[in-house]
Amino acid sequence: MSLAPLHMAGERLMLCPMGVALWPARRSLIAADLHLEKGSHFAARGRPLPPYDTRATLERLALALRRHDPRRVILLGDSFHDPAGAARLAPEDLALLRRLLQGREVLWVLGNHDPCPPEGLPGAAVDSLEEGPLRFRHIGGAALARQGEAEISGHLHPKARLLTRAGPVTRPCFVSDGRRLVLPALGAYAGGLDLADPAFAGLFPRGARAFLLGQERLYSLPAAPHRGALSA
Repeated sequence: MSLAPLHMAGERLMLCPMGVALWPARRSLIAADLHLEKGSHFAARGRPLPPYDTRATLERLALALRRHDPRRVILLGDSFHDPAGAARLAPEDLALLRRLLQGREVLWVLGNHDPCPPEGLPGAAVDSLEEGPLRFRHIGGAALARQGEAEISGHLHPKARLLTRAGPVTRPCFVSDGRRLVLPALGAYAGGLDLADPAFAGLFPRGARAFLLGQERLYSLPAAPHRGALSA
């Protein structure tokens, strides 16, 4: 599996086709928008979904943790789909999540779906994290105070539509202009927001690059969010 380097504020990050980012200098793995227990949230409101999203998402996280073995895990908010999500975890899923996080430093960045720290799980909850020149937030767009800063966020669940000879292909993606990086959602039921949406134009007014997730590699393409589909 090939990782793509991304330099931000003098730091080297590595983008992984699994949908996570790595900060090798700090042995950190960064993931966004797991939305655990989204299925049970909708089922309780009369919109039944197959109750397998949490296990599928945890299996995605487990693969990334086994491959990269980070010392620290930074979760960029909306790790649970609602404030009571952690309490609804099935016992076997709760045990799996605890095993995955055991022995690692865990930072839960709070999101709009999970504004309260999860109970009964390891780690510390923060509204945002500032470490060196990097700022980790759930929702991007905060002013960067000085030239040497960079922001890493989630929330928007970016996806891009690539026009190919076989027709359009839509995939989750990273998107970055070197000062901001938005991660794809890791959650199985998280969905996605197309880069054509004005929300991205506000973050990247001069355009950016999209890194579409593939099976074994990322596909890097220029992204002008307000222009719609990308082409190869």
